[in-house]
Order: sequence, then structure tokens, then C-alpha cells
Amino acid sequence: MATDPIAGDDAALVLFSGGQDSATCLAWALDRFARVETLGFDYGQRHRIELTCRAGLRTGMAGLDAAWGRRLGEDHTLGLDALGAISDTALTREAEIGFEASGLPNTFVPGRNLVFLTFAAALAYRRGIRHIVAGMCETDYSGYPDCRDDTVKALQVALNLGMERRFVLHTPLMWIDKAQTWRLAQSLGGVRLTDLIVEDSHTCYLGERGQRHDWGYGCGECPACRLRAEGFAKFAATP
Repeated sequence: MATDPIAGDDAALVLFSGGQDSATCLAWALDRFARVETLGFDYGQRHRIELTCRAGLRTGMAGLDAAWGRRLGEDHTLGLDALGAISDTALTREAEIGFEASGLPNTFVPGRNLVFLTFAAALAYRRGIRHIVAGMCETDYSGYPDCRDDTVKALQVALNLGMERRFVLHTPLMWIDKAQTWRLAQSLGGVRLTDLIVEDSHTCYLGERGQRHDWGYGCGECPACRLRAEGFAKFAATP
């Protein structure tokens, strides 16, 4: 895994799950950086079908714009089985989705984004990349504490101190809702990009890809599907 010659301030590493948010983040990075690599995680997630969607999305985005095709670099996938093994959640177990006594949804995987960003920084260190892009959002999130802006900023400080680097953690979706995320995608790649995200991304917590909705594939009932559907309806209704 050699360091790419185009690196530093001209390169970015995108946490790319294969979902709507991470696909939009990838487009955002391709629009800004000369070289963009992607990173996915296999942690035993119930909806791990998202990992199989990543290749199609990458290929589709490379075909949308010649410059994006030139900029899209290597893809990486890391196995984090230990995270799934210690997580008794509805994202890593066959359990009904609901809420814990703490008020947090039982889809919250403790430490997930902290671990993801730490491994991303370790990979970026090895690849000589300064910029790390992730899809955390505090606007219409489910209350996950590791999606908060304060958490990401604190972790950036810790990573920079612990690795003696000046990483920049970018969260372009932090202050926008799902409808605005669709609009951002449209502004970056037009209808062709939003159509690609609808057809090829995956966000459903249950991993369902049988039914095709206006907003994409999913069970239509889990919190992720409802949030995506509501956002798409609002987006589609706005000229």
C-alpha cells in the first residue's frame, strides 16, 4: 500500500459506506480534490449489502464526469469484526429496532464513528493524505452522540496530537437535512447523480433491496428508510 504521488492538500480520503450520505460526500470530494480515495468498513453490520453497492456507485460517479473519473483513486475496505462482536445493537443483531432506556435508538453502535475516523486517519497517514471526508450530520440524525460536530472537532484535535499530523476532518452534511443533501447532490452532479444515488446506493437498516421506491431501495419502514423517503419527498416537491 504505497503512498500515492498526488497527496497532501490535493488528496482526500472519503468514508464511503455505499449509502446516500456517503455517496454525496464522495461527489463533494471529487468536486474539490485532485485525488480521492475511498474507505469502507465491514463490521458485521446487518445491512452489509451496502458494501456490495460501493463498486457500482464508484463506477457510476467516474462515468458522470471525466474529471471525476481521473480523480477517483484507490478503494479500501477494512474488516472490523471486533466492533460488531462487542456491539449488542439492532444494526449488528437480528433485533427489533426501537429505543433504549437512555433515549438513544438501539441502532446506535457505541464508538463506531470514533473507530471509523481513527482507522481512516491511520490509513490517511500511510497514504500521505491530509483531508478526511465523512457524512456525519447533526441536523436530522437519530441522536447519535458520535455524529455531533463537537465530537468530530474533538476527535480531530486528538488525532492530530496522537499522530503528529494536521488532518482536516470535513463533514459537508453536518448542518443540512436530507432534502438539502439531495439538493447538494443535484448541484454537484445534476439529475444523473441523483438518479445514480436512488438506483445504486443503500441506506435501509434491514438490508432490504427488494422494493424500489421513488427514493431508492429499502424496507420503507425502518428509521433510515423513513428519513430518506421524507427528505426525497421534500426535495422533489421543491422547484
